[in-house]
Amino acid sequence: MTQTLWQQGKLIELTITDLSDTGDGVGRWDQRVVFVPDTVPGDRVVVRLTYVKPKYAHGNLTQLLQSSPYRVQPSCIVADKCGGCQWQHISYEYQLEAKRNQVIQALQHIGGFVQPPVDRVLAAPSPLGYRNKATYPLDVSRTGQVQAGYYQKRSHQLINLNQCPVQDSRLNPLLAEVKQDIQKQGWEIYNEQRHSGFLRHLSLRIGRRTGEMLLTLVVKDWNLPGIKNMADFWLKRHPHLVGVCLNRNPSRTNAIFGDQTQCIAGIPYLREQFSGLEFQVRPDTFFQVYTETAEALLTIIKSELNFQGNEVLVDTYCGIGTLTLPLAQQVYQATGLEVQPEAVEQARFNAQINNINNVNFMAGAVEKLLPHLEVTPDVVLLDPPRKGCDRSVIETLLRLKPPRIVYVSCKPATLARDLKLLCQNGVYTITRVQPADFFPETAHVETVAFIRLSY
Repeated sequence: MTQTLWQQGKLIELTITDLSDTGDGVGRWDQRVVFVPDTVPGDRVVVRLTYVKPKYAHGNLTQLLQSSPYRVQPSCIVADKCGGCQWQHISYEYQLEAKRNQVIQALQHIGGFVQPPVDRVLAAPSPLGYRNKATYPLDVSRTGQVQAGYYQKRSHQLINLNQCPVQDSRLNPLLAEVKQDIQKQGWEIYNEQRHSGFLRHLSLRIGRRTGEMLLTLVVKDWNLPGIKNMADFWLKRHPHLVGVCLNRNPSRTNAIFGDQTQCIAGIPYLREQFSGLEFQVRPDTFFQVYTETAEALLTIIKSELNFQGNEVLVDTYCGIGTLTLPLAQQVYQATGLEVQPEAVEQARFNAQINNINNVNFMAGAVEKLLPHLEVTPDVVLLDPPRKGCDRSVIETLLRLKPPRIVYVSCKPATLARDLKLLCQNGVYTITRVQPADFFPETAHVETVAFIRLSY
């Protein structure tokens, strides 16, 4: 084939054979890989090329010639536009297969593990209505209407929503009504190009077990006329709403939350029950978005570790103690390490309200704290952000050689990279890898890997 046949805008016909780790369908044409969103392995499609490189291309679906047996009708009317979900058009059973394959491929191709012991994906109780937190960018339509929603795929064009099928349905009335109230108040919506306006995001949280809700407006500055009266009104109108907060983010940034939060009415947290414990969750607290699946994965971790009550546990990247505290109940001593001082403060308070006294939380970067601990861990729990562990953390673990390590990951590629380093030269051995579906209808997969010292 000549290069001219690979020009942007060209129509090609191909069969989708795989899914990428970003959720796109993958096919081959003229010995090159083509990535096509909104497709499923088994689809025969006509694709318009939108981006062409020497070894691969991206394209958009223009015609479905033959449907895959794994293709289903999306639950959301804007699923083909909204960037919030990538896989509403794929059957849930096949989503689980694809996620397991994603983990296997990462461990084989990046980690170099020939036959990694990857279990079937821990399925979610339901693929819809699960999100306990939703944060929506705000915008204004051409006709001047306040909009809230997710950005269209590969763009900054907002798809306006009045409800979302993957968020907890109890949040839907808040989403629709608060948009109307913002409109009536005349509050100026933030414009990121001009860095003007005030309101940036609308954030909603709910305790799945308690039903308590938090509403947070992310603003460029605190000057929002009438917000106190509006906050009081929202609390009266929605009995389960326990707090209304403002979070200030004055920066030109893609980050949603800034460093400062004020409670305008009610209280600045909601209560949630997790693994038999009570937690206080604030507007910007990290808490797993699918409460029930996170709890089920914790049960597997407890079962696999089979604590005897005399172990010393170190939980790195511990956040507010979501995993630390339930595990601390089964060990002799636990230590949690977390870089954010606010999260450490919450973790200590959560330990106090649950009468858990054998745990110590320390504020600071894991790579700086871990080498100087005064305890010798029997088990180290790693739960880093998507970028994975700092290389020095891996080096410290190889020096300390804790008998067991549990690695909880939200990105298979960085999990595979870090496990390769830990298991090099036969120091550690992977005993089990358990993927879990924390994000149904998307390509994201959570994974926990259990490794043991080999000698």
